[in-house]
Amino acid sequence: MVAGATGLVGREILADLLADKTVAAVHCIGRRKLDLKHAKLHAHVVDFAALTTLPKVDECFIALGTTIKVAGSQDAFRALDLKAVEAVALAVKRSGATKLGVVSAMGANTQSPVFYNRVKGEMEISLARMGFKSLVIARPSLIDGDRAALGQAGRAGEGLGLKLARCLGPLIPSNYRAIKASDIAHALVHHVQAGVPGVVTLMSGEMQGGG
Repeated sequence: MVAGATGLVGREILADLLADKTVAAVHCIGRRKLDLKHAKLHAHVVDFAALTTLPKVDECFIALGTTIKVAGSQDAFRALDLKAVEAVALAVKRSGATKLGVVSAMGANTQSPVFYNRVKGEMEISLARMGFKSLVIARPSLIDGDRAALGQAGRAGEGLGLKLARCLGPLIPSNYRAIKASDIAHALVHHVQAGVPGVVTLMSGEMQGGG
């Protein structure tokens, strides 16, 4: 199961799973239609606030996320980045999933003075309490990818930040360098499929190169 397959990281997760011969079927859920056809892809348009029974799956990847500016308010942001993520996780657990991977943020912390990071921290704690056999949390730094190609608006300061990050490169500590969406996806898929028991947190530096 993939939630958020129309986003930068979600798209790459989906591509990895469709190319993986050990994966028999991939179910995608999202708020809008997925513009992709594949023999083992099953796409479902859903309302995250009213999820019904989902297909039986073994593992789930959640790559849902927005910004307060795009969402329109803190409440709307929380509805997607916290409530929708929780709803998907609970639904797939009821459908048999034992392994879960989620895209969070580098600064995730319930005590952060930054609202965005506090919500991400709340989300991580909530998922950790759900009792999945294996939970993998990816905490990327600035994500390097073409949002315009996906019809997404650029995020404030992101374009300038990516240009600086690409120029400075090795001078920036690995956890703070911009990271390709494909690297995040490769690392998350690899670690979820490995199924290490408990909670595994992948910092941005660890995911560079898809590790």
